[in-house]
Amino acid sequence: MLGVLGLVTPVFLLIGLGYVAGLRRVISDEGLRGINDFAFWLCAPALLFVSAATGGGAGAHGGRLEIVFFGSVLIVYAVALLLSRLVARRGLAESGLFALNCSFGNTLMMGVPVVMATFGTPGIAPATAIIGLYSLVMMPLTTVVAELGLNAGSSLRRVLWTTLRSVLRNPIVMAVLLGNLWALLLPPPPFFARRFLEILGGGTSPMLLFCLGASLRDFQIRRDWADAAVINVLKLAVLPLLVWVLGQAAGLPPLELAVAVTLAAMPTGANAFLMSRRYAIGMERAGAAVLLGTIASVVTLTLVLGWIAMAPGNPAP
Repeated sequence: MLGVLGLVTPVFLLIGLGYVAGLRRVISDEGLRGINDFAFWLCAPALLFVSAATGGGAGAHGGRLEIVFFGSVLIVYAVALLLSRLVARRGLAESGLFALNCSFGNTLMMGVPVVMATFGTPGIAPATAIIGLYSLVMMPLTTVVAELGLNAGSSLRRVLWTTLRSVLRNPIVMAVLLGNLWALLLPPPPFFARRFLEILGGGTSPMLLFCLGASLRDFQIRRDWADAAVINVLKLAVLPLLVWVLGQAAGLPPLELAVAVTLAAMPTGANAFLMSRRYAIGMERAGAAVLLGTIASVVTLTLVLGWIAMAPGNPAP
């Protein structure tokens, strides 16, 4: 367990450093946006592109990894959607956004640094297969659900165009898609290009963790703590457990299973909040879920990584 704490402590220290810097306005809001944009539009896409282009993208693991992970995610999404509709009596659009909070994890800003710290470079390949598809699967699904809920009878063409536009504007999705196309049609990138992308991608972890911490100052828990608690039970406990069970049943190799469970254990991602803000529905709830989940993951993620470390065939370095 001490080894696990040694891996996760630097991650949360960087988040804490960003939170303090954001709270005390050590760096201006414009400066923070610049750091975040540089990491989101350049560093992270470079890291994911080079991983996919050198054979570590979607489909490189026979498809079982993706089926296990997204089968689990969609089960949690469906359960949360039904709970919101039948128990809380919310509308379809609000329920779809609630379900996204329960099933969409912070696999980029927090997941990539944790995977790199825990499993090293070998962990990036299976992580890329998941991260690239996460937005590609969940954002269009939630867009369709929200559009159907808000615009009953709206044309299929309008819904599809809204979905396609959101996908094309996402640099993470596009980096993985282009990396997979490169791996399929072209030889591996030359050494100088690969090294350039690896150096650029090396800035992903510290910058994204710092910006994640700084963003937490804008979220509040007071009003929506009950909903945030339900969301985080599903996200931090049910989803990783489900990935573990299905992964064991599917016979995933130890490294792939460990990376999948680790990414499933990430707290709710900021994209869920951005989607709520886009539709002006449940923004406070989504913000509370992000804040509470990030705080709670100090404990839950440590427990998950400790569990993985004790599992047979432990892949952690």
